[in-house]
Amino acid sequence: MNTRLTLAALLALASNPILSTPASAQSEADIDVSEERLRADIDTLVGFGTRNTLSVQNHPTRGIGAARRWAEAEFRRISQECGGCLEIALPERIIQGRRVAEPTRLVNVLAVQPGTERPDEVVIVSAHIDSMASDPTDAVTDAPGANDDGSGTALIFEAARNLSRFKFPTTIVYAVLSGEEQGLYGGKLLADYAEEQGWTVKAVLNNDIVGGTHGSDGYVDNEHIRVFSEAVRADAGDDQRADMRRNGGENDAPSRNLSRWLANLSESDADDALSVRQVWRADRMGRGGDHLPMLEKGFPAVRLSVAVEDYEHQHQNVRTEDGVFYGDVPSEMDFPYLARVTRLNTLALARLAQTPMPPRVTADAAVRPDTLVEWQESDGAARYALFRRRTDDAAWERVREVPAGTTSDTLELRGDDWIVGVSAIAASGAESPVAAAVPGGAFYPLANSE
Repeated sequence: MNTRLTLAALLALASNPILSTPASAQSEADIDVSEERLRADIDTLVGFGTRNTLSVQNHPTRGIGAARRWAEAEFRRISQECGGCLEIALPERIIQGRRVAEPTRLVNVLAVQPGTERPDEVVIVSAHIDSMASDPTDAVTDAPGANDDGSGTALIFEAARNLSRFKFPTTIVYAVLSGEEQGLYGGKLLADYAEEQGWTVKAVLNNDIVGGTHGSDGYVDNEHIRVFSEAVRADAGDDQRADMRRNGGENDAPSRNLSRWLANLSESDADDALSVRQVWRADRMGRGGDHLPMLEKGFPAVRLSVAVEDYEHQHQNVRTEDGVFYGDVPSEMDFPYLARVTRLNTLALARLAQTPMPPRVTADAAVRPDTLVEWQESDGAARYALFRRRTDDAAWERVREVPAGTTSDTLELRGDDWIVGVSAIAASGAESPVAAAVPGGAFYPLANSE
């Protein structure tokens, strides 16, 4: 079974032709998310036995080293098919610390698809390739890691196969990370690398455990994907947090508005729609993922994860105990569901790679019956849309659009009762997430927001 993304549907989402096909690639009528390819990639990943970050690095077919080299080779194969459209990067460092007793080489595998107009504007899709058995420091026992996080890793390759055939104004980075199970080491390396490259990170979609629909309690949900987003920015200092408490911003971090944007995208995709269930916390209770280090740098980032988790089939030695089977194996996954999650990510990446950066926005409503909204222009914007939202509402309400060159507008509403924001719209019709006119609302690290 294939989940097909017709180019017509993609264009409808963006309102206009969005992409030009590279001369070296065949023109395709459809973007094709293949359930069979996803399954084959999962089987390959499971075939490495264990992908624990502490496992053997120089074995040809087993361990994290073999898995990492396969990921690099797969990206290079995809790049060859699109005429060398992907640049491969292998950031690495030596790590030691929590769950890493001895100095260990950590390597991420990145494929960078440069934008044609604003290559420093970057959208990242990430997942971790490492796996773990019951003990995260056990480098020997088989740890299949089919759903956690073979599912996210397979999703990344499938997105790259599809989108590498097209050109976008801004850059897409496909990121396969290591060291997540030992303490988000790969996410920290990616965050540092993004900062070192000087990337303007528009959005990070971190996919971790995205291929299952059955919960430990027997509950089944194959219609939703959870999107986790932080409320108050992780990179805010005491003064900035005090400003948010005084003037608003506790529900409008960039990742929160990226989550709202993804929810709207899922609602607009009528064919084979998978609904976003927004979860308004940075991650699951007491747990974490590789998007968290990105948030600490001030980059907008969310975690996508299954609607319901199956704890017997993650972080477990493969075994049968008291009649219960444990282990993260492919037979416990739902591949049609994974294909739909991949579809949503592919649509989101295609749209985000077209949109301008959300503008920097401020609002003046103190001691006045209206609200003056002002913003800085965004490169690539053909027009802007103004939004409002009551402070206790979840979703934005569109007010009106104004042409490029406009940098202010006055809304007839009392700002004490409302949050206002602005999105940037490309000539193609692709529209950015809304940037809220509150302290910390800008889609930029706070250190660069003044």
